[in-house]
Amino acid sequence: MNKTSIYTTRKLEKTVNEFISENEQNKNEYLGEWTATLFYVSHKKCWLIINKLTKYLLILADVKKSDLKNISKIFKETFYAQLVYDGIVIEYELIEKIIGEIELLETNNDRSTNGSLNNCLLYLDDWKYEFGDFKNMPFRDLNNRLNSSPNKMLNWLYPKEKMDELIKAYAQHRI
Repeated sequence: MNKTSIYTTRKLEKTVNEFISENEQNKNEYLGEWTATLFYVSHKKCWLIINKLTKYLLILADVKKSDLKNISKIFKETFYAQLVYDGIVIEYELIEKIIGEIELLETNNDRSTNGSLNNCLLYLDDWKYEFGDFKNMPFRDLNNRLNSSPNKMLNWLYPKEKMDELIKAYAQHRI
């Protein structure tokens, strides 16, 4: 079974410390590594997760400590819903197969990826003021906005285009 590694920033690592895995052997050969950081909206913990290969972003809203036992399911369902919202056609079963189980790891201090996360957090801070309270935040739409911005590191492609290419390549490889 596939395992997907999500490296945590120091900020997130402090809140999920007991769920951090020691094993760094399992690399997802299709989607690669992810990095997650923590941000707050109306005192609710939210995660901003970025895929290192595609710069595709995912927001997990209102993640509680009790949710961490089911983080794999939450991640897959949110990822699938965001892909659909972004216009990427895929079957949920394929997402389950690609992602497998989520493994939280302590920080890898990837400065490039952390810089991309910090840049996106600036946009989220602006949107917090625009939308106000947590219940008014359209997370799918905001996530779509982040994934619809051209990225210099991707030769000015959109992260959602890059993720679509990667998923289609996996689907063709599987057939």
